[in-house]
Amino acid sequence: MDQVFAPWRIEWVEREGDDGDDRCPFCALPEQTEDRENMIVARSDRSFALLNNYPYNPGHLMVIPRRHTGDYRELDEETLLDHARLKQRTIDALDAAFGPDGFNAGLNLGGDAAGGSIDDHVHTHVVPRWSGDTNFMAVISETKVIVEALEDTYERLHDAFADQAGTERPDDEDAAVRIVGPRS
Repeated sequence: MDQVFAPWRIEWVEREGDDGDDRCPFCALPEQTEDRENMIVARSDRSFALLNNYPYNPGHLMVIPRRHTGDYRELDEETLLDHARLKQRTIDALDAAFGPDGFNAGLNLGGDAAGGSIDDHVHTHVVPRWSGDTNFMAVISETKVIVEALEDTYERLHDAFADQAGTERPDDEDAAVRIVGPRS
């Protein structure tokens, strides 16, 4: 059995319950006000950017439309455009915060066959990548090492989103950055 020591994860494990809310987490999370606790970094009119709880690499974000559907073809034009624009801003923020060499971006459509764990709510994964970021741990030990705590990643990305044109830095330090206008 592989064991990886990740002491920062205890806060997630011991977090308060969700009061029996068994709805889709991508529908429930943006209705709450604890953006930092829920790892929502930025919000636009129809979408939001959320740190992945089990990141492939530091900075692994998901851009999620608020509309609940598992079928990408059901998203209306305004939602598609808003989702695409927030993906652009997400790439800008990741570039500013981490300076990666590239990105993987994609959707898992089709449930288990596509590898997604939440298949009834469309979301796009945006994963920063660096040349040589796959090392012997993943190849030989089938173990992935994440080198930064989610809270530190959140801080870096929150600042990177807030520094963009067309955004509002919230007065409440625990709130997500609000997208209010174009990138330039």
